[in-house]
Amino acid sequence: MPADKPDQPGSPDIRIADHEFRRFRDFLYRRTGIVFGDAQRAYVERRLADRILAAGSRGFSEHFARLLVEPDELERLISAFTVNETYFYREDYQLRCLTSTLLDRITARKRRGQPIRLWSVPCSTGEEPYSIAIWLLENWPHVDSWDIEIVGSDIDVQALKTAQDGVYSERSLMRLSRPLVAKYFTALDDGRYRIDEALRGSVQFSQVNIIDQGDTGLWRDMDVIFCRNVLIYFDDMARRTAANNLYDSLTPGGYICLGHTESMSRISPLFHVCRFPEAIVYQKPGEGGHD
Repeated sequence: MPADKPDQPGSPDIRIADHEFRRFRDFLYRRTGIVFGDAQRAYVERRLADRILAAGSRGFSEHFARLLVEPDELERLISAFTVNETYFYREDYQLRCLTSTLLDRITARKRRGQPIRLWSVPCSTGEEPYSIAIWLLENWPHVDSWDIEIVGSDIDVQALKTAQDGVYSERSLMRLSRPLVAKYFTALDDGRYRIDEALRGSVQFSQVNIIDQGDTGLWRDMDVIFCRNVLIYFDDMARRTAANNLYDSLTPGGYICLGHTESMSRISPLFHVCRFPEAIVYQKPGEGGHD
């Protein structure tokens, strides 16, 4: 998701002209789907100027040209425009819905040996996919009877590196009970916590831009997709593109969970609305029927 947007001026050493701001804004939108309006210009200029200076470019024109041919610098710039503040067991009512309702319906139509595929996208720094793994171990008695694949994906490669490292602050663990922390984490000397090695190995991480069909097309037959608190930062066209891509990644009868302020009904007519006691989720029609 985009970073916070403090209203502070850009670096005094780097000046961004009006046409450069518009060009960069359009470029970032095409690459990420993130929309920045004129009201966020000071924020965009500050982040962009910081990146230009850090990369050693002499100005906007030089740096923009580098973005077109240097994938590593493009990744660093995208990281500069995203924030990854999340925590374990965030919006856990959806995890409760997963184990109390969704998995029963999913396993009812699967054969033994078929994997259950769960996708967290964007996964930020990994708290969400690891939360799914912990929740299943703690709350789903059939967890050892099924092959469960958990995938975490994000556009931000720096966030993915943090996810793969699996080291978190006390704040990230604030929603977990002390017994859960003791069970699944090891306290480090610097006050942070490292997630259990087996849990770390249970999640597969990958870089994915959800508005890029070439990226999402690599992931198919998902039973449940958690795509929370990101579509609100897109405009209507990017939202529809993301929704269509995620629809294609779901297996027929699969479900998608959005953030509590988001509604698929306002984005795409492709999904059925499923109102369960724990949460509202959206289902791809097909095998398994409409719940």
